[in-house]
Amino acid sequence: MNQAAPQLRIRSAAGRGTLLAAVLASGMVFLDSTVVNVALPRLGRDLDASVADLQWTLNGYLLMLAAFVLLGGALGDRFGRRRVFLVGVVWFTAASVLCGLAQGTGWLIGARFLQGAGGALLTPGSLSVLQSSFHADDRGRVIGAWSGLSGVSTALGPFVGGWLIDALSWRWIFFVNLPLAVLVVLAALRWVPESRDEDVSRTRTEGHGHRRFDVAGALLGALALGGVTYALIDAPGRGYGAPAVWGSALAGVAAAVGFVLLERRRGDTAMLPTGLFSSRLFSVLNIFTVVVYAALGGVTFFLSVYLQNVIGWSPLLTGVALLPMTVLLLIGSARAGALSARIGPRLPLTVGPVVAAAGLLLLREVRPGASYWIDVLPGVVLFGAGLTLVVAPLTASVLAAVADRFAGVASGFSNAAARAGNLLAIAALPLLVGLSGGGYEQRGELSGAFREAMLWCTGLLLVGAAMAVTLIHRPPREAPPSQPCHTLPAATPPARDRRR
Repeated sequence: MNQAAPQLRIRSAAGRGTLLAAVLASGMVFLDSTVVNVALPRLGRDLDASVADLQWTLNGYLLMLAAFVLLGGALGDRFGRRRVFLVGVVWFTAASVLCGLAQGTGWLIGARFLQGAGGALLTPGSLSVLQSSFHADDRGRVIGAWSGLSGVSTALGPFVGGWLIDALSWRWIFFVNLPLAVLVVLAALRWVPESRDEDVSRTRTEGHGHRRFDVAGALLGALALGGVTYALIDAPGRGYGAPAVWGSALAGVAAAVGFVLLERRRGDTAMLPTGLFSSRLFSVLNIFTVVVYAALGGVTFFLSVYLQNVIGWSPLLTGVALLPMTVLLLIGSARAGALSARIGPRLPLTVGPVVAAAGLLLLREVRPGASYWIDVLPGVVLFGAGLTLVVAPLTASVLAAVADRFAGVASGFSNAAARAGNLLAIAALPLLVGLSGGGYEQRGELSGAFREAMLWCTGLLLVGAAMAVTLIHRPPREAPPSQPCHTLPAATPPARDRRR
């Protein structure tokens, strides 16, 4: 039997419990997107890892998230968002345990691939559950709270990871997901209402059609991202002219073309209905998401390793050094979301990347013997302030750009855009700055690579700001002020991130 999703209110027990489950679950995924960065130097020494191994430790996870999060959203829309959400939580947690037990880089990378697949089921569900379950008058506030708290979990990653690594072992950055998952499952079973795409359900029960799962589209998307990523990571070791490098790159490009053609041909039965892109704002915001999250991915990969292997800080001190970003996201995301609702997303999405870029230019100048308060803190604060201006407005804008019934799909695509940006930056930047093999353990080589990488990331942020000021405009208001404005996908969860 198909029923409309209950219209929860934020002040009710069920409303607070549903928000708690969504925040904790997405927090696990976003935490694991950043917490591993702090562990890279220690993990690399314990498992005798190369730069390529470290890249795959991050990118195996991101690749599965980016490639299959759309399918995860579609599964939720059809079979029930809460049901698929819970399957994702259990899968993700089991894979986390395998990561913590890893005895070599091959084992760890394989487990990270499985972890990303679980995240692809979990992530779109966390936001689509909120979008489809809460009363329209409360959605803006709920999504703002979700964006801020989930963003905090992302920023907390380095601090939590640093403490666990110093106090216990890098393995505990994965084991910590176990107690969080128990809370999520209990809260979801108790409070989260079930919901699905009523149009999909109707076609099945009334015999008017059958919406297929676009498994071929999901596989083509994975092959596209995987082929390009493999070529970028493997090029330094095998050589740019190696058949494996060019072959994987060409396979990735061919798969990307095939994906686009397949989705266009399948129309509304596609995993990614191309009609969503009739919204110019949706399209532009997702490109913006890729660019900005590419910069974020590059920073998270390089900064923690640089502070430990060049500046000489411990994992815990590195995490503490980045803590101001957490505080800014916690206290500023809701205000940034409210500001965007009043004036539109254009100004926050223009100013935010510029402020973040200024912070990276300051961090680029950090040298051995630097003072945290004078040399590191100002850059961290500016970078965190810039992110705060971007995350909530981008997420709310993306969600408002499409009809509610496409919540899972739009959420999935927005999250895929963010993860793809992270993925490509982590794969490409070490190649662009000449870092390979065991270079991350050599102070001189890592120092030069870090400074050049920060310039690339700064450039990406400025490109995002230029896109926002020229291409992002506030759409006509079709709903009362209490309704979320009709814009487009989001970010950092991105957009319909449903995020990143």
